[in-house]
Amino acid sequence: MSDSALETELLEVAERAARAAAVELMKRWGGPLTVRTKSTDTDPVSEADEAAEQAIRDILGRERPQDSILGEEGGATGDGELQWIVDPLDGTVNYLYGLPHFAVSIGCHDAAGGLVGAVYDPVRDVMFTATRSGEPRSGDELLTSSKVTDVTRALVGTGFGYDPGVRALQGAVVARIVPLVRDVRRMGVAALDLCFAAGGRLDAYFERGVKPWDIAAGQLICERAGLAVRVLETVPASDGFPELPQGILVAPPAIVDALEALVRGADVD
Repeated sequence: MSDSALETELLEVAERAARAAAVELMKRWGGPLTVRTKSTDTDPVSEADEAAEQAIRDILGRERPQDSILGEEGGATGDGELQWIVDPLDGTVNYLYGLPHFAVSIGCHDAAGGLVGAVYDPVRDVMFTATRSGEPRSGDELLTSSKVTDVTRALVGTGFGYDPGVRALQGAVVARIVPLVRDVRRMGVAALDLCFAAGGRLDAYFERGVKPWDIAAGQLICERAGLAVRVLETVPASDGFPELPQGILVAPPAIVDALEALVRGADVD
């Protein structure tokens, strides 16, 4: 099988799995749910998250039993050369509050990185996709990223972690940046933020503390849309402040250095 044929096959599986997860999410949305917390009291997981991930695992187990899976809720299983990296519900807080902004994110990686990515917005019935050798799309439409060349004209997306100390530092970063860019948006769904950047709805996006399942699909979509992707390295704890975790920054090549400098400069103040 050719590389492109494999990518096509894998993407079809990813899309089917994402839609199956969305069925579980939508039939539970707005109803009573059992909810528990994970890392902090503000980091919830519900039975909808778990049912959606199980739907994904069922399809992957049936169609790609030789592959491994890393899921937000179920952890790592299998030891195949290809790994599916799954977020069954990105935006759980939005979902629980009835905010119509959440997504299913499914990426498939090999040793070299992303092979395919699919991010599905079930409320709007929009599927964002990309393959390593193919074009990034929203349904049948080609995604076109921002061509902004001045960071002061950039609409920048971001997000915050669950730890209160880390949030305080992230808030200070945004306070430093917001007067120096067009504006800042925080919508609570990393996977969709990345897709919005790939499609020009945001000029750029950065966030610390994202997990592999948050960005496995969206990062590939951004790369294929021509955005520069940078790793934000961990900032060690100091002077009584907690460690700022590793993160991601995506932006048009013309402004990526300037935006990264703003983010890093705010980090160390």
